[in-house]
Formats: sequence, C-alpha cells, structure tokens
Amino acid sequence: MKNVVRIFGLCLAVVFVFAVPAFAQGGGGGIEFSGAFGAGLVIIGGGYGIGKLAASAVESMARQPEVAGSIQTAMIIAAALIEGVTFFALIICYLQNPFAGP
Repeated sequence: MKNVVRIFGLCLAVVFVFAVPAFAQGGGGGIEFSGAFGAGLVIIGGGYGIGKLAASAVESMARQPEVAGSIQTAMIIAAALIEGVTFFALIICYLQNPFAGP
C-alpha cells in the first residue's frame, strides 16, 4: 500500500511540475482545473474514508458478534457524516467552476 501511495504522489508531483508552464501561458487555466481536481480528490477521499470505516466495522463485528448492533449503528452515523462533508465539498468545488452557471 505504501508503494501505491508513493507512486501516486510522484505522478501527482510530475503532473503539477509540467502543468505550471501551461497554466502560466493562458489566462485562467488553473481555475477550470481546480474545480475538477478538487471534486476528484473529494470523491477519492470520501470513498477511502467510508471503505476504511466499513472494513474496520466488519472486522470488529467478526471479533465481537455480541456488540454488532452498536457497531453497525455507529458505522452508519459515521458514514453519514463522511458523506455530508463530501457533498459539501463537492458543492464548493462546483461553485469554484466559473462555467457552472449564474
């Protein structure tokens, strides 16, 4: 897993290094990119968070089946909070786009 994160980080750094001269040439090129890039990061982060949450909850339920109901309730509440923050961040990214509408 660490190697995947390192490779992803390296690819992201390379994209930013090569994108800087392209954004410097045109006017406002980074504004269109920032909303789409932010929305992608929000979706990846939300999916990763809910995936980690579900994996931990299922593992906990397998270890202690007698408390599965309370673990499931806590998992659903935490997943709803993660989704709420994700939707809020997506709205912010949508408003960042100048072509989104009035």
